This record gives sequence, C-alpha cells and structure tokens, in this order.
Amino acid sequence: MKPFASAKRAIQALFILSSLILIPATPCHAGGKVITAASDPWPPFVDPGQPKEGLSMEIIRAAYATQGYTVTLIYVPWARAEDGVKRGTYDILPPTWKTEKRQTYFMYSVPYAVNQLKFIMPIDDPFEYKGLNSLKGKIVGTVRGYGYDDAFLKAKDFTRVETNNFISNIKKLLHPSRRIDLTVEDEIVARVRIAAENPDLLSQIRFSRNNLSTNPLHVAAGLAHPRHKELIIAFNKGLAAIKANGVYTGIMQNFGLEPRP
Repeated sequence: MKPFASAKRAIQALFILSSLILIPATPCHAGGKVITAASDPWPPFVDPGQPKEGLSMEIIRAAYATQGYTVTLIYVPWARAEDGVKRGTYDILPPTWKTEKRQTYFMYSVPYAVNQLKFIMPIDDPFEYKGLNSLKGKIVGTVRGYGYDDAFLKAKDFTRVETNNFISNIKKLLHPSRRIDLTVEDEIVARVRIAAENPDLLSQIRFSRNNLSTNPLHVAAGLAHPRHKELIIAFNKGLAAIKANGVYTGIMQNFGLEPRP
C-alpha cells in the first residue's frame, strides 16, 4: 500500500505542476499601460537617431506618462504602420495628418504640432506654387500612404508618382534626366532628412514660398481597436497637463519651434 500511495502522491504532484506550467504568464504590462506606437522614421518628429526618438515621441511620451502609460515605438514603413493601426495591430500612429478618408477608420487626438507642406524643386527652377492650377502638366513625387490634402489627391491636371520614401523623390528630382518636376514635404522635415542623407543636396534645391497646405499633427488610433477612445482621451488629457506644467513648451523650444496654444 505504501508504494502505491507514494506513486499516487507523485502523480498528483506532477499533475498540479503541469497545470501550473500551462497557466499563461501575466504580461508585465497588464492593464494596458504600455502603448505600442508604429511609424516610419520622419525626423525631427520621429527620429531613430535621437535618444528620445524625436519631437513627436517626446511630446507623446510626456503626455501619456501623466496618465500612467509608457510608450514603445516600432519602426516600419509608413503604409504598414497606417494599416497596422487601422486594424488595431498597433495602438497608435504618433504623427498623423487628418484626411477625409482617414476619418472613416481613425479616431484623432487634438493637434499637438503643425506641418507646412511646401513644394521642392531644383535651385534653378523658377516655379512658384499659386494653387493647384499652377501644377498643370507637372509630375509631382509623393510618398505612398501620406495624408495629402484631398483636393491635391483628386486633381487631374498633373501627375502624382508615388515612392516609398521622401529621399527617393529628392534623388529623382536631382537626377540628370529629371524624373519628376517637384516633390512636396514639410520644410523642417525635408531639411533634416536631406542634411542626414547628403548635406550637399541642400544647396541644389529650393522650397516654394507658398504652402500646399498647413497640416495639424495628431495622434491617431484605429476605430477597430477596442481601446481607441481610452488611448485618445488619455493623450488629450496628458497633453493638457504638460501644457499646463511647462513641459510641452520646453520640448517645442528645444526643437526651435513655437508651442501651440
């Protein structure tokens, strides 16, 4: 009897141990306090070369921290980041422009910064943007998935040619065969990106005086995400908090920008 009892106890112990092993471990970010952001590099707003990963990430992390969240960032191509947030695979897009189409699948935060999109051309090109009609017959390089102005995207008097990134457009613009006539980007972003790629290129281009558009910059969460309202409301509250305590102003001024009211 004793050997049988010992074997029985051993089997029971093994069963209990096996049950414990099969219980899933509780993640270290239980309660949803870790937010996953996704974006492509977009210096100075999202910048893998900086310790704090850029202006957008500094503001977003500071805002969410006041609400008890931490934010991790995954770098993927922009189209994949947008689609992943749309589907709820990732939690937020850090730097997003609002468009009519995107409003069907994103919830937006209040704006935290602003971009001024300008046309870029070779230094000796006299072109000046004076409305969409002035683009007639032009070939304009764009970046796949970017949220350009709806009127710009629907216009039929000029040709838009997509690439995966802005630097590819600059190379096309300055190619001996001039593969595109113009490209378009926020001037601050363009100068930082070109300087990082090849500073000599800055002396070969110029920017239009007039903007294609002035785009407020938002955090976005996909409507398919079960916590999209929580994520956006938390950011809005946090942004208000860091504006009140001076942190927001300090971040903007460190980048040489005027804080938004």
